[in-house]
Amino acid sequence: MTNDTYTVMTVCTGNICRSPMGEIILRHFFNERGLGDRVNVESSGVSDEEWSHPIDPRAVHVLRQRGYGDEIPRDHFAHRISRDEIERTDLFLPMTASHMHALLRQLPPSKRGEVHMYRSFDPDLPTPKAGHESQIDLVDPWYGGQHEFEVAIDQIEHVAPYIVDWVEQQLQG
Repeated sequence: MTNDTYTVMTVCTGNICRSPMGEIILRHFFNERGLGDRVNVESSGVSDEEWSHPIDPRAVHVLRQRGYGDEIPRDHFAHRISRDEIERTDLFLPMTASHMHALLRQLPPSKRGEVHMYRSFDPDLPTPKAGHESQIDLVDPWYGGQHEFEVAIDQIEHVAPYIVDWVEQQLQG
């Protein structure tokens, strides 16, 4: 753990849909649990293809529909994960197996054990065998419409309490 704050980093491709949705929702759940002052939640991408863009308007729409409107940052700046972010992050949460593999290539060996796919915390999902992690990928809403964004937020919200439970145990240990 870095300093007194435990840092959680949600990671997707370009940092405009799934990872900012995960960041906002996880921050909300940590705050509800009274851990907001001890846990810092951030988001990033494994590529810089969306560099400087705001959160996708479709993601903003579904977040507002679910009641997270006040928690959407006005100054989101899509970016690729930086060396500084890597150094200070305690838990990396890639949204898909593809994100996980791209992230692992960017991390020093000492940080690789801190990478857990976002949906790996879902007790209702089986633990995939090595090489089959894509079985628990979070849906990619980018090429879809409202329905795909609703499925993505459903998956993010469903798993968030389990991630909060796990981090809370890390803080106690």
